This record gives sequence, C-alpha cells and structure tokens, in this order.
Amino acid sequence: MSGIVVRLDVILAHRKMKSRELAARIGISEQNLSLLKSGKVKGVRFETLAAICRELDCQPGDLLTYETD
Repeated sequence: MSGIVVRLDVILAHRKMKSRELAARIGISEQNLSLLKSGKVKGVRFETLAAICRELDCQPGDLLTYETD
C-alpha cells in the first residue's frame, strides 16, 4: 500500500534528540508525538510541523515522504 511515511524517528536519531525533549520544546504531549512518529494520525497541523522543523532544523520534506508499493 502506498502512502505518506513519517521519518521523524530518523531525523531525531540524526539530531541525537529524544522524543521527550522534542515534545517539550514544541509544546505537545509525548503521546501525540509518538502517534505522529508512528504514522497513526490522519493529519498534522502546519503549526506543529513548523515547530518540529524549527527545533530539528529541517524541512517538511525531510520528515514526510511518499512511498509506493
């Protein structure tokens, strides 16, 4: 099945940052960040995406990719 893949865990590993730290920095719960990392969300607010990009010094395309079968 094709779709959007969230690569947040990869970027966090490259930045040597824990999910807990990122969640605190951007003001969301660890649980919500975990759901985002696992791709189990139906959407993400641009405000949240911008905050993640700001804290991880990356672009939205670094976090989200489209993959086909």
